[in-house]
Amino acid sequence: MGINRDAQKKTADQVLEPPVTYEMYAEWPDDGQRYEIVDGIMELMSPRPSTTHQAVSGELAFIIKQSCRKDFLVFHAPIDVVLSETTVVQPDILMIHRSREHIVTKRGIEGPPDLVIEILSPSSHKRDKLVKRKAYAAHGVAEYWIIDTEARTLEQYQLLEGGRYELNNLFECNDTVTSDKIPCIGFVIEDIFREVKDWE
Repeated sequence: MGINRDAQKKTADQVLEPPVTYEMYAEWPDDGQRYEIVDGIMELMSPRPSTTHQAVSGELAFIIKQSCRKDFLVFHAPIDVVLSETTVVQPDILMIHRSREHIVTKRGIEGPPDLVIEILSPSSHKRDKLVKRKAYAAHGVAEYWIIDTEARTLEQYQLLEGGRYELNNLFECNDTVTSDKIPCIGFVIEDIFREVKDWE
């Protein structure tokens, strides 16, 4: 898609004025960047994922698909998850039970996934832990994981009545990750880090 010079000059501080809708977001010129909208506010996403982020994401998606693909669809970024007309996000990994396959459309996922997974990067801690966690809870995502590649931990949040998350578990080292909401889940936390090296 071609873009003009004015579009190329736009920066994170010059994105659309809120409230931004999905339609406005979809018409935004392709400038090589990735954006998300939360509560009508459009923000530039963090720089492209690191090799560590990609290694963990790839390994985790592979492990989950191996055990859960019979019952769940597994998607990974970049893909739009349209939670409302003013909240559109791109989680690292997500799962949707096949009984809810109707929320998968040509433009993305239109509704709350059963599980959303975010892998922290240095510039995304606050957004993933506060802004997006609140948005996922408000829009009914039943389970939310935050993976810290430096601490090598997985925080498991589950949705309570009233639309808020509770930290259900913190997995680390040789803990086995399980979920009472997603019975096919079962892997040792260290397994998702086995492809991570001491890259310079």
